Amino acid sequence: MMICEFCGGKTIKKKVRKVHWLRRQLFIIDDVEAEVCQECGERYYHATTLDAIDRMLAADSLPVKQQLQVQVVGMPASNPA
Repeated sequence: MMICEFCGGKTIKKKVRKVHWLRRQLFIIDDVEAEVCQECGERYYHATTLDAIDRMLAADSLPVKQQLQVQVVGMPASNPA
C-alpha cells in the first residue's frame, strides 16, 4: 500500500488495463499490476513493470488478443466571453 501523491488516499494493488504509447503506436495491455488510489483512481506502476511492457512490445511477435479501431478528434477552440 502507498499514499496517493495527489489526494492523500490509500492505494491497493490491482490488475488493470493500461494504455501505453511506444514509438508513436498505441497499445492496450490487460492485467498490468498497479497500485490504484481508492479515492481518486490515480495509478502507480513499478519501473520494472513498465520496462517489462516495453520489452514485450519490442518483441517480434505480440500476444494480440484483439484489434480496435480508434478515432482521434481535436478539441474545438473555446470562445472567450
